[in-house]
Amino acid sequence: MPAMPDDRPVATLYRMVMPTHVCPFGLKARALLRRRGYAVDDHWLTSRAETDAFKAKHDVKTTPQVFIDGVRIGGYDDLRRHFGLTVRDPNATSYRPVLAVFAVAALIALAINGLTAAPPIGLLGAERFVAVTMMLLAMLKLQDVERFATMFLGYDLLARRWVSYGYVYPLLELGAGTLMLARLWPWLSVPVALAIGGIGAVSVVKAVYIDKRALKCACVGGSGNVPLGFVSLTENVMMVAMALWMALGVAGTM
Repeated sequence: MPAMPDDRPVATLYRMVMPTHVCPFGLKARALLRRRGYAVDDHWLTSRAETDAFKAKHDVKTTPQVFIDGVRIGGYDDLRRHFGLTVRDPNATSYRPVLAVFAVAALIALAINGLTAAPPIGLLGAERFVAVTMMLLAMLKLQDVERFATMFLGYDLLARRWVSYGYVYPLLELGAGTLMLARLWPWLSVPVALAIGGIGAVSVVKAVYIDKRALKCACVGGSGNVPLGFVSLTENVMMVAMALWMALGVAGTM
């Protein structure tokens, strides 16, 4: 190992580096220490026996472990706290998945506009944004339909009467969004979007604003920590508005 520079503080890091596993948190801890100006005395734990012996010696349950000035700081999360950085709470409410969907949908809509020589901002771009958003939200639900359906049953009025609707809903949303994006078969996409969006909006209003229930939103799939309310209502209102807009367009061509 190369000599450590004398002008930098030294942190000692113990992390798992095995033939079939390299601890990702050990890599993140090493990178964070280096960003903070530390030279890292990097010790590899190369076998399960060596790792277990290290844990027993220092009375710790996990690796990596960081030591600064001879004092044990702890694992990666402890290191972040030591530097005054935030540590993500896996159970905390987060709107990041929804914001990511909206941002990616907007970029895809802009890209499609560019490919079709359409104005970057306009009604056509708005249509494409809504359609792509529906497709992306459906994709998130389809990643774990069972978990989505379980959460969906907590508040959707139709799903409570017809359980299979919770499994069908993502496919209906995906199909309607795809047809709307392609501007195909409005006789099918419009009523589907009106139905699922309308039922969804009524269900959210009843559960959140009338019954005052605190529930998680199934809009980004069953693994999200988004509270039921504004986001899910926005999803449903967007579908209804899109369907009405396309229905008006169809009527205008007759």
